[in-house]
Amino acid sequence: MKNIGLVLSGGGVRGVAHLGVLQVLKEIGIDPVVLSGTSAGALVGAFYAAGHSIEHIFNFFKNTPVFKLGLFTASKPGFIDADKFGPILQEFFPEDNFEALQRKLFVTATDLIHGRVKTFSNGPLIETLLASAAVPVVFSPVQIDGLLYTDGGALNNFPVEPVAGLCDAIIGVDVHPLKDARPDEINSTFKVMERVFHLTVHYQAVQKYHQCNVVITPQELAKFGTFDRGHFEEIFEIGYKAAHAKRAQLIELVHTLKETG
Repeated sequence: MKNIGLVLSGGGVRGVAHLGVLQVLKEIGIDPVVLSGTSAGALVGAFYAAGHSIEHIFNFFKNTPVFKLGLFTASKPGFIDADKFGPILQEFFPEDNFEALQRKLFVTATDLIHGRVKTFSNGPLIETLLASAAVPVVFSPVQIDGLLYTDGGALNNFPVEPVAGLCDAIIGVDVHPLKDARPDEINSTFKVMERVFHLTVHYQAVQKYHQCNVVITPQELAKFGTFDRGHFEEIFEIGYKAAHAKRAQLIELVHTLKETG
Protein backbone atom coordinates (compact mmCIF):
# COMPACT_ATOMS: atom_id res chain seq x y z
CA MET A 1 0.00 0.00 0.00
CA LYS A 2 1.13 3.55 -0.65
CA ASN A 3 2.37 5.88 2.09
CA ILE A 4 -0.08 7.47 4.51
CA GLY A 5 0.78 10.57 6.49
CA LEU A 6 -0.74 11.55 9.84
CA VAL A 7 -1.15 15.10 11.16
CA LEU A 8 -1.63 15.48 14.92
CA SER A 9 -2.70 18.82 16.35
CA GLY A 10 -1.91 20.29 19.73
CA GLY A 11 -4.49 20.41 22.50
CA GLY A 12 -2.94 19.69 25.90
CA VAL A 13 -4.47 16.68 27.65
CA ARG A 14 -6.94 16.45 24.78
CA GLY A 15 -3.99 14.99 22.88
CA VAL A 16 -4.85 11.68 24.53
CA ALA A 17 -7.69 11.52 21.99
CA HIS A 18 -4.98 10.99 19.35
CA LEU A 19 -4.38 7.60 20.96
CA GLY A 20 -8.02 6.62 20.49
CA VAL A 21 -7.66 7.50 16.82
CA LEU A 22 -4.45 5.48 16.53
CA GLN A 23 -6.25 2.50 18.05
CA VAL A 24 -8.89 2.62 15.31
CA LEU A 25 -6.23 3.01 12.61
CA LYS A 26 -4.47 -0.04 14.03
CA GLU A 27 -7.68 -2.07 13.94
CA ILE A 28 -8.22 -1.12 10.30
CA GLY A 29 -4.62 -1.88 9.40
CA ILE A 30 -3.46 1.67 8.73
CA ASP A 31 0.14 2.29 9.77
CA PRO A 32 1.20 5.89 9.00
CA VAL A 33 4.84 6.11 7.93
CA VAL A 34 5.16 9.90 8.10
CA LEU A 35 3.88 11.97 11.02
CA SER A 36 3.69 15.69 11.68
CA GLY A 37 2.68 17.04 15.05
CA THR A 38 2.80 20.02 17.33
CA SER A 39 2.63 20.29 21.12
CA ALA A 40 0.73 17.25 22.48
CA GLY A 41 0.48 15.95 18.92
CA ALA A 42 4.26 16.10 18.61
CA LEU A 43 4.64 14.04 21.78
CA VAL A 44 2.15 11.41 20.62
CA GLY A 45 3.77 11.35 17.19
CA ALA A 46 7.24 10.89 18.66
CA PHE A 47 6.18 8.04 20.92
CA TYR A 48 4.39 6.33 18.05
CA ALA A 49 7.29 6.92 15.66
CA ALA A 50 9.62 5.33 18.23
CA GLY A 51 7.52 2.17 18.31
CA HIS A 52 5.91 2.58 21.73
CA SER A 53 2.55 0.89 22.17
CA ILE A 54 -0.67 2.89 22.49
CA GLU A 55 -1.05 1.63 26.05
CA HIS A 56 2.50 2.75 26.89
CA ILE A 57 1.86 6.24 25.50
CA PHE A 58 -1.44 6.49 27.38
CA ASN A 59 0.28 5.63 30.66
CA PHE A 60 2.92 8.31 30.01
CA PHE A 61 0.27 11.02 29.67
CA LYS A 62 -1.70 9.75 32.65
CA ASN A 63 1.20 9.28 35.04
CA THR A 64 3.54 12.17 34.16
CA PRO A 65 3.04 15.07 36.59
CA VAL A 66 2.83 18.56 35.17
CA PHE A 67 2.22 20.83 38.16
CA LYS A 68 4.79 19.30 40.50
CA LEU A 69 6.71 21.46 42.97
CA GLY A 70 10.16 20.43 41.72
CA LEU A 71 9.29 21.48 38.18
CA PHE A 72 8.47 25.11 38.94
CA THR A 73 10.94 27.87 38.09
CA ALA A 74 11.74 31.24 39.61
CA SER A 75 14.48 32.24 37.17
CA LYS A 76 12.78 31.76 33.78
CA PRO A 77 9.65 33.16 32.11
CA GLY A 78 6.66 30.94 32.85
CA PHE A 79 5.66 28.95 35.91
CA ILE A 80 7.19 25.60 35.00
CA ASP A 81 10.70 24.89 33.68
CA ALA A 82 10.12 22.93 30.47
CA ASP A 83 13.73 21.72 30.48
CA LYS A 84 13.11 19.73 33.68
CA PHE A 85 10.95 17.31 31.69
CA GLY A 86 14.02 16.30 29.66
CA PRO A 87 15.11 13.48 32.01
CA ILE A 88 11.56 12.11 31.99
CA LEU A 89 11.55 11.85 28.19
CA GLN A 90 15.09 10.46 28.15
CA GLU A 91 13.72 7.23 29.58
CA PHE A 92 11.51 6.77 26.53
CA PHE A 93 13.92 8.14 23.92
CA PRO A 94 17.35 6.93 25.10
CA GLU A 95 19.03 7.72 21.77
CA ASP A 96 17.50 11.22 21.70
CA ASN A 97 17.66 11.56 17.94
CA PHE A 98 15.14 11.85 15.10
CA GLU A 99 17.19 9.39 13.08
CA ALA A 100 16.65 6.68 15.72
CA LEU A 101 12.87 6.71 15.17
CA GLN A 102 11.15 3.94 13.20
CA ARG A 103 9.00 6.40 11.23
CA LYS A 104 9.63 9.84 9.78
CA LEU A 105 8.58 12.58 12.18
CA PHE A 106 8.19 16.35 11.81
CA VAL A 107 7.85 18.52 14.92
CA THR A 108 6.87 22.18 14.79
CA ALA A 109 7.69 24.88 17.33
CA THR A 110 7.36 28.66 17.43
CA ASP A 111 10.56 30.69 17.06
CA LEU A 112 10.05 33.58 19.50
CA ILE A 113 13.06 35.51 18.21
CA HIS A 114 12.15 35.66 14.53
CA GLY A 115 8.40 35.19 14.90
CA ARG A 116 8.04 32.16 12.66
CA VAL A 117 7.25 28.46 12.63
CA LYS A 118 10.24 26.15 12.80
CA THR A 119 9.97 22.53 11.65
CA PHE A 120 12.40 19.99 13.08
CA SER A 121 12.99 16.58 11.51
CA ASN A 122 16.58 15.65 12.33
CA GLY A 123 19.12 15.95 15.11
CA PRO A 124 18.28 16.02 18.84
CA LEU A 125 14.69 15.00 19.52
CA ILE A 126 13.87 15.69 23.17
CA GLU A 127 14.64 19.41 23.18
CA THR A 128 12.40 19.93 20.15
CA LEU A 129 9.54 18.05 21.83
CA LEU A 130 9.92 20.20 24.93
CA ALA A 131 9.90 23.34 22.81
CA SER A 132 6.88 22.27 20.78
CA ALA A 133 4.87 21.51 23.92
CA ALA A 134 5.92 24.58 25.92
CA VAL A 135 2.53 26.23 26.33
CA PRO A 136 3.17 30.00 26.66
CA VAL A 137 3.05 31.52 30.15
CA VAL A 138 2.71 28.08 31.77
CA PHE A 139 6.03 26.64 30.52
CA SER A 140 9.30 28.47 30.02
CA PRO A 141 10.58 28.79 26.44
CA VAL A 142 13.22 26.25 25.38
CA GLN A 143 16.56 27.39 24.03
CA ILE A 144 17.86 25.59 20.93
CA ASP A 145 20.98 26.80 19.12
CA GLY A 146 20.77 30.20 20.77
CA LEU A 147 17.11 30.80 19.89
CA LEU A 148 14.03 30.60 22.12
CA TYR A 149 11.15 28.36 21.13
CA THR A 150 7.65 27.88 22.51
CA ASP A 151 4.45 25.96 21.73
CA GLY A 152 4.18 25.17 18.03
CA GLY A 153 0.43 25.51 18.25
CA ALA A 154 0.76 29.27 18.72
CA LEU A 155 1.41 29.73 15.00
CA ASN A 156 0.48 26.37 13.47
CA ASN A 157 -1.66 23.96 15.46
CA PHE A 158 -2.42 21.74 12.46
CA PRO A 159 0.95 21.22 10.73
CA VAL A 160 -0.06 19.53 7.50
CA GLU A 161 2.62 21.33 5.46
CA PRO A 162 5.56 19.01 6.30
CA VAL A 163 3.79 15.88 5.05
CA ALA A 164 2.17 17.45 1.98
CA GLY A 165 3.88 16.04 -1.09
CA LEU A 166 5.55 13.23 0.85
CA CYS A 167 2.51 10.97 1.13
CA ASP A 168 -0.12 9.48 -1.14
CA ALA A 169 -2.82 10.26 1.42
CA ILE A 170 -3.08 12.30 4.62
CA ILE A 171 -5.19 11.73 7.71
CA GLY A 172 -5.59 14.77 9.96
CA VAL A 173 -6.62 14.77 13.61
CA ASP A 174 -7.58 18.06 15.25
CA VAL A 175 -8.13 17.76 19.01
CA HIS A 176 -8.56 21.50 19.56
CA PRO A 177 -12.25 22.00 18.68
CA LEU A 178 -14.04 25.27 19.20
CA LYS A 179 -17.35 25.62 21.00
CA ASP A 180 -19.67 28.61 21.13
CA ALA A 181 -19.19 30.86 24.13
CA ARG A 182 -21.80 32.68 26.18
CA PRO A 183 -21.43 36.47 26.57
CA ASP A 184 -21.14 36.13 30.35
CA GLU A 185 -18.15 33.79 29.91
CA ILE A 186 -16.11 36.50 28.18
CA ASN A 187 -16.09 38.77 31.21
CA SER A 188 -12.49 39.90 31.57
CA THR A 189 -9.53 41.13 29.54
CA PHE A 190 -7.88 37.73 29.91
CA LYS A 191 -11.02 35.93 28.74
CA VAL A 192 -11.17 38.11 25.63
CA MET A 193 -7.51 37.42 24.85
CA GLU A 194 -8.00 33.71 25.46
CA ARG A 195 -11.08 33.60 23.22
CA VAL A 196 -9.32 35.41 20.38
CA PHE A 197 -6.38 33.01 20.66
CA HIS A 198 -8.65 29.97 20.42
CA LEU A 199 -10.54 31.50 17.50
CA THR A 200 -7.29 32.14 15.63
CA VAL A 201 -5.94 28.64 16.26
CA HIS A 202 -9.21 27.05 15.16
CA TYR A 203 -9.63 29.22 12.07
CA GLN A 204 -6.08 28.55 10.84
CA ALA A 205 -6.56 24.80 11.26
CA VAL A 206 -9.91 24.63 9.49
CA GLN A 207 -8.47 26.42 6.47
CA LYS A 208 -6.15 23.44 5.92
CA TYR A 209 -8.58 20.57 6.37
CA HIS A 210 -9.00 20.32 2.60
CA GLN A 211 -5.37 19.19 2.29
CA CYS A 212 -6.27 15.95 4.07
CA ASN A 213 -8.11 12.94 2.66
CA VAL A 214 -9.77 12.29 6.02
CA VAL A 215 -10.10 14.71 8.94
CA ILE A 216 -11.10 13.59 12.42
CA THR A 217 -12.30 16.34 14.76
CA PRO A 218 -13.72 15.06 18.09
CA GLN A 219 -16.13 17.88 18.97
CA GLU A 220 -16.85 16.48 22.45
CA LEU A 221 -13.33 17.50 23.46
CA ALA A 222 -14.45 21.14 23.58
CA LYS A 223 -15.65 20.63 27.16
CA PHE A 224 -12.10 19.94 28.37
CA GLY A 225 -9.40 22.50 29.08
CA THR A 226 -5.75 22.28 28.09
CA PHE A 227 -4.69 21.03 31.53
CA ASP A 228 -7.96 19.38 32.56
CA ARG A 229 -6.44 16.21 33.96
CA GLY A 230 -8.44 13.36 35.45
CA HIS A 231 -10.43 12.49 32.34
CA PHE A 232 -7.87 10.47 30.38
CA GLU A 233 -10.05 7.41 29.79
CA GLU A 234 -12.97 9.56 28.64
CA ILE A 235 -10.77 11.62 26.31
CA PHE A 236 -9.29 8.44 24.81
CA GLU A 237 -12.79 7.08 24.24
CA ILE A 238 -13.91 10.31 22.56
CA GLY A 239 -10.99 10.04 20.15
CA TYR A 240 -11.79 6.41 19.49
CA LYS A 241 -15.47 7.09 18.78
CA ALA A 242 -14.66 10.04 16.50
CA ALA A 243 -12.29 7.88 14.45
CA HIS A 244 -14.72 4.96 14.44
CA ALA A 245 -17.36 7.28 12.99
CA LYS A 246 -15.00 7.76 10.04
CA ARG A 247 -14.26 4.03 9.77
CA ALA A 248 -16.02 3.57 6.43
CA GLN A 249 -14.19 6.54 4.98
CA LEU A 250 -10.87 5.26 6.28
CA ILE A 251 -11.44 1.77 4.87
CA GLU A 252 -12.40 3.27 1.51
CA LEU A 253 -9.15 5.24 1.57
CA VAL A 254 -7.18 2.04 2.14
CA HIS A 255 -8.96 0.28 -0.72
CA THR A 256 -8.37 3.20 -3.07
CA LEU A 257 -4.66 3.27 -2.26
CA LYS A 258 -4.35 -0.46 -2.82
CA GLU A 259 -6.13 -0.25 -6.16
CA THR A 260 -3.93 2.58 -7.37
CA GLY A 261 -0.75 1.09 -5.91
